[in-house]
Amino acid sequence: MNPTRKRRLWMALLVLIAAGIGGSLIVWALQRNVTFLHSPTEVVQGKVPADARFRLGGIVLEQSVQRQSGSLEVSFQVTDRFHEFPVVYDGILPDMFREGTSVIATGRVRDGQLVADEVLAKHDEQYMPIEVADAIAASKAKQAAAQGTIAPTTSTTSPGTY
Repeated sequence: MNPTRKRRLWMALLVLIAAGIGGSLIVWALQRNVTFLHSPTEVVQGKVPADARFRLGGIVLEQSVQRQSGSLEVSFQVTDRFHEFPVVYDGILPDMFREGTSVIATGRVRDGQLVADEVLAKHDEQYMPIEVADAIAASKAKQAAAQGTIAPTTSTTSPGTY
């Protein structure tokens, strides 16, 4: 092999190695920033990795909202109508936040409750985030399968985005 071809081969090999390392670093960085949506049933069953940041989607349980006097801290329960999971949030809640409405809370589990750093609420009466509707439908299907009945797997809510 002549020296020119040898040099080109080494350069091509070095470019491929550099591209592989760069691609690996990009994938690793993106994986660390991914947050997954889980229903309260999945969290109660322990399907959420310990100390992982994730989104909890569901409905604010009626008569569960408790506000701390003198601060912005609020605690409430998120439900998929099968299981409930407690959420604590210290900040200003969205204007549409109410009991019985759809909500997505993002944070980490500490001491058996989700410590949220962001809370999103639905924007009208017919709206439920598609991910929440799918998680609730999946929970209903699993519950129905366990009981031996048939449950609908499609949601009747309007899909939307935040």
